Parts: sequence; structure tokens; C-alpha cells
Amino acid sequence: MKPTLLILAAGMGNRYGGLKQIDPIGPNGEIIIDYSIYDAIRAGFGKLVFIIRHYFEDEFKEKIGNKFDGVVETAYAYQELDAALGEFALSADRKKPWGTGHATLMGKDFIDEPFAVINADDYYGIDSFKMMADFLCGPDVSPTNYAMVGFRLRNTLSEYGSVARGVCYCDDNQCLSDIFERTGVEKYGDGARYFDKDGTEHLLTGDEVVSMNLWGFHQSVFEHTSAKFKDFLKEHGNNPKAELYIPTVIDDLVENGKVKVKVLPTHNTWFGVTYRQDREIAERCIRKLIEEGLYPEKLW
Repeated sequence: MKPTLLILAAGMGNRYGGLKQIDPIGPNGEIIIDYSIYDAIRAGFGKLVFIIRHYFEDEFKEKIGNKFDGVVETAYAYQELDAALGEFALSADRKKPWGTGHATLMGKDFIDEPFAVINADDYYGIDSFKMMADFLCGPDVSPTNYAMVGFRLRNTLSEYGSVARGVCYCDDNQCLSDIFERTGVEKYGDGARYFDKDGTEHLLTGDEVVSMNLWGFHQSVFEHTSAKFKDFLKEHGNNPKAELYIPTVIDDLVENGKVKVKVLPTHNTWFGVTYRQDREIAERCIRKLIEEGLYPEKLW
């Protein structure tokens, strides 16, 4: 069975002023998600599950989703504030989505096979999808064995502002030993830096391995994530800005010996459109890849 690709797209309606304002980066109006899906399909993925929100469903399908009809099996799941809360009472102050961990959980009813998770607005490269597809189609994926593609931090930073990154540490077997979600990571000198909530500065070399949310999971991850989200609600549910990130879920599972996560290293350069100004860089990168023959002039 071919693996599934779970695409975290619920935040796309808020960024860049809405879906209609997403600037193309390809010569025929393609956006980053088009290139990720193209790469995933040719790497061996057989189904797409988009995590979106109801309020921009029609716009999303018109601009993005409908082009894949007849190309690959496609499903939609919805990350809403009241989803998967159980007996927890949603606060009126809560406006922010619950985070990437909660978003992943929304795919539970649509996935019965090993799957990968990606962000909709990050470019990962064909090699990343090939490595992940090989893992998910191979003998190693299991209820206790997952994977992630690890990028070099310096290859994942924006020129135009700070980003959130999961900084990873590996054991001698190239399995994840710790992952720490760092927000506000910015270029600084030859490396990077971020600040704690109390204002303490932390310097990074730029060579650290980071997660860009390209994860490979056995479907057992849904049970683990559901349990972690219940704990999260008990501890942080009344904080209107608290989020449950995928790295938080995985770090807890690794720390408690419930899973091992193989780190699949890549030296590819990431690019994205976290900020509007990133578009020009993304356009140049795609044009270069087309000229090198890695993509056709027109994808679909």
C-alpha cells in the first residue's frame, strides 16, 4: 500500500491576507504546495489528506485542491477549535488554532496506513520525499518506529524575519534523542539566535539539525497524539495562546521509550514563504530547478 501525505494547510487562510493573496512562485501560477505534491506523487505517495478549516474550504478547493481530481486520491479534514476536545469546555477567549499536533490528529479518520506530514508552505525537495517514501514503504516503519527528515538550521532560515524550528539531537544510531521547539529563531552573524521568554539570548551555530515538520509516522501516532492532547488541555487549555506542536508530542514519546525516530539527513536548502518578501527567493529557486530539468515548465 502506498503511503499517504498529510498536508497541514489550516493556517493558509490567515497568512498573506488570505488564499487569494498567495503569490505564485512558478511560471504558470504554481505555489509551493504544488511542487511538494508533485514531488510526493513521483516519490510514491498515493493519497493526499489536506487539513484545512471550514471557512475557506470552497476557496481552497477552487485555488488548490480541485486540480488534483483524477490525479491522486484526495480527502479533506478540518481543524476547528472545538474538535477533539472531549469534555473540555472551549473558552470564549480561544481564537488561535491548537497547533500542529492537534492538526495532525484531525487526519485520524482518513488514514489507515503509514503516512508523512508536511507544512503546506514549505519546500522540501524531491530527495526528502524519496527518503521518506522509502522509509514508509520499507520494513522499518512500525508502531514503535517513526522517521523525520532533518535539515541543517542554516539552510532553513528566512532573510526577512524569525521562524519557529524544532532543534534536534541524535544518538549514535542517528535516532532522535531530544527535540526542542524554538520560536523566534533568526539569522545572526554566521549562525542564528533566539530569545527565551525572559529575554535571555541563545546563540546557535547554524549546523544544528532541525525539523521542518516532514515526519513519517505509523498510524499508531494518532492514539499517542490524542492522549497527549488531553494532557495538554488539562495543563494549558485555558491559555488562549498555547499550542501543542508535533515536536512536543514526539519528544515525549521518545523520552518515555515508546517510539524511536530515525533522522533522515538532507543537505537540501529549504525555502518557504513565511514572509511575503520570501517570494522572490522562492521564485528564483524554482526557476533554477526548472532550468536544471528537475521540474517541467507546467506541473499540472
